[in-house]
Amino acid sequence: MKAFVRLSLIASTALIAPVQAFAAEAAPAEQPAQDGGVSSRAASGDVIIVTARRRQETAQAVPLAISVIRGDSIEATGNFNVQKLQQLAPTLQVYSSNPRNTSVNIRGLGVPFGLTSDGFEQGVGIYIDDVYNSRVAAAVFDFLDVAQVEVLRGPQGTLYGKNTTAGAINITTNQPTFDFEARAEVSAGNLDYRQAKAAVSGPLTDKIAARLALATTSRRGIYFNTTTDRYINEQDNLGLRGQLLFKPNDDVSITLSGDYSKQNPEGVGTVFVRVGRTQRALNRQYDALVAAINVDRAARGVAPYAVPSRNPYDRLSDLDSSLNAGNKIGGASARVVWDTGSGTFTSVSAWRFWDWKPENDRDFTGLSIVSKSQNPSQQDQYSQEFRYNYSSDKFDFVAGLFGFKQRIDTQGTEQQGADASRWSLTGAQASQPAILQGLTASNTQYLKSTSAALFGQVAWHVTPELTIQPGVRLNYDKKSGFYQRVVTNGQGQVISCSPAPAAGSVLAAQCGVYQPQISAPSDSAWNFTYDFNVNYKIARDVLAYATYAKSFKTLGINQNGLPLNADNTVNYDAGTVKPESVHHFEVGLKTQFWDRRATFNLTAFRTEIKNFQATVNGGQFGTVRGYLANAEKVRSQGIEADFKVRPSDRFTAYANGAYTDAKYKKFTNAPCPPELSGGTLQPAGAPANYSQPGVPGALSPRQCDISGQGLPGVSKWAFSYGAEVNAPVELLSKEGQIYFGVDGNYRSKWNSNASPSIYTEVKGYALTNFRAGFRADDFDVFGWVRNAFDVDYIDLLQVAPGNTGLIAGQPGDQRTWGGTIKYSF
Repeated sequence: MKAFVRLSLIASTALIAPVQAFAAEAAPAEQPAQDGGVSSRAASGDVIIVTARRRQETAQAVPLAISVIRGDSIEATGNFNVQKLQQLAPTLQVYSSNPRNTSVNIRGLGVPFGLTSDGFEQGVGIYIDDVYNSRVAAAVFDFLDVAQVEVLRGPQGTLYGKNTTAGAINITTNQPTFDFEARAEVSAGNLDYRQAKAAVSGPLTDKIAARLALATTSRRGIYFNTTTDRYINEQDNLGLRGQLLFKPNDDVSITLSGDYSKQNPEGVGTVFVRVGRTQRALNRQYDALVAAINVDRAARGVAPYAVPSRNPYDRLSDLDSSLNAGNKIGGASARVVWDTGSGTFTSVSAWRFWDWKPENDRDFTGLSIVSKSQNPSQQDQYSQEFRYNYSSDKFDFVAGLFGFKQRIDTQGTEQQGADASRWSLTGAQASQPAILQGLTASNTQYLKSTSAALFGQVAWHVTPELTIQPGVRLNYDKKSGFYQRVVTNGQGQVISCSPAPAAGSVLAAQCGVYQPQISAPSDSAWNFTYDFNVNYKIARDVLAYATYAKSFKTLGINQNGLPLNADNTVNYDAGTVKPESVHHFEVGLKTQFWDRRATFNLTAFRTEIKNFQATVNGGQFGTVRGYLANAEKVRSQGIEADFKVRPSDRFTAYANGAYTDAKYKKFTNAPCPPELSGGTLQPAGAPANYSQPGVPGALSPRQCDISGQGLPGVSKWAFSYGAEVNAPVELLSKEGQIYFGVDGNYRSKWNSNASPSIYTEVKGYALTNFRAGFRADDFDVFGWVRNAFDVDYIDLLQVAPGNTGLIAGQPGDQRTWGGTIKYSF
């Protein structure tokens, strides 16, 4: 707590110009306010209207940390989905090895970092037009006709339907209009980049309006696969949205929406990054295993194996398994808004689906170790929210009911290949490919999830300057799952590992790779949480606030197979994980000055979580996916600031930054990082010995105490900036502006493994983008360069299973360039 007080004092006195963000944007035409939030512009400066508290108000009047990014800013800077949005919002972190395995975190918190299990909740809620999207796959799709994105930091459970412990991303699309309007946009660039967007809106009758939007994106992959002789990790996106607005009178509006998006790229693949020594015997580590496989190949007259490049920035891969990231998402919703005179009643009914058809190469090599890995799933969710808003001079309040139901069905297959015996077995068995070749684990699983909540928040305006704002939430969650793994050998015969097979037998070798499992975890929980905010208007454009929130993230169940004990039996105790208990403190200052031409906001926060739900992986092939476990205590604290200035219509600039110190305060039984794994386990009950990391043949700790180490995926320092200058000109008989813009971002180093490893540290990097063009009232044409200085950087590193020391990764985009033309009428 003392550290938090120190942070608060620093935050209240420091005048650092960086964090979270308003992006530089072209001056849009003034738009009418709609339910869902739009922006308008005052003569002296920006007035940004948001619905963060489920009512329309200016962003500067909201006593919480919020970043607002307008649709034109998103388009101008090329940040076309949530993954790219983190370049504008420094405390937002998004990491993805494929659409399913995507982490969206704020301040280092939200979801466990690593391979994903469906059995836990998202700590960062993604809402599109008031509809909650339960799976983070929505983060990888293109924004479609977006008006505005609000990134809310900190717990939001007393305002939003689904509980959110770390924050929320509130996306508002453009709504149907009773005045005809249309817009079209096309972009083209290197890497065969093509993107087209179009939207049309207008009246069908005097009471019904419609809007239709379309977006499509394609781009050549950024890695070349020498095995298949083609590029992988391409973009192949299509999105559609249709909306009908029915206004029977001035008090009622009914909006029906339907959307559908799909991706069908070849991917998602990786490249070789490095090899790090583990405690496995030296002849069982990556380079020695490849050498042994090449001896076998030579005996068969087959060319030796070598990775196409050990420089990841050559972007060469040789993955030999099928790759696919087929991804379909969509749904329908009905939103009813009724102005009752004394308040506003809102009902949001929604159904959403997600079909996921992946194929991966889970050994990350061109060797046939894991020859097949795929876990397709089909997900359906239903949600209903009722909300009532009331505003008066003395009181404002929102009260809501939320119901949610979800079912996820998954059918998985993982199969061992011709090189698996040499890779995973020892002694004479290593030279017998038939022992593991064709060994197949087939799993069937489902998850049923139900939740219901009653939530509300009251704002009592004690004086015109002082407001006291308490909020409460009562939540019920129930989860039940089923998981069954059937294992067959190369002849298609079902194997059993109970009773334990004789040591050294073929069956024992097969059971050491895949074990049959069956489990049906189920649990439920009630939670009562609350928050309390006090805010004071020091002057007309100066607002100070302080918040305390007691929040939670509900229980989780391990849905993708359970880990094995030291004796190779299934650890059924790991079937469920406890709910997280969250204590959150925040103070902030929101200011505008220079006749509102300049905005400067400052926030200090501290979040403490008990029973933090972490994704862990012990490196076993037998664990099909990472599993969940509770870390005893986690803490995230930091300072955020954002600054924006718009001295005239000719120039605008912003600078944003964040310092985030997120760490495991206590995690005593974590899986060990690769440098402390792979050897014979240390004696049970003996104190763990960490003194021989990366020493082949050394004894490995059974678990590692990683207390005090940083959370994965979090940079301590993150900054973004941007500026745009323009001048009036007449071009092609059109009066308009020529303009030049620059934006960039920096992130300091971070670690890419749940238990931080010396081999998975990602170096910090800075990216810079430029754009220049001409725009008029209905026309905009510009050229752009992204990652203009062709900086080499890594998006994600992954530890290959088996403790062989192999580290694979995904380098980020190289320099890209192109042009965009937009036209509206």
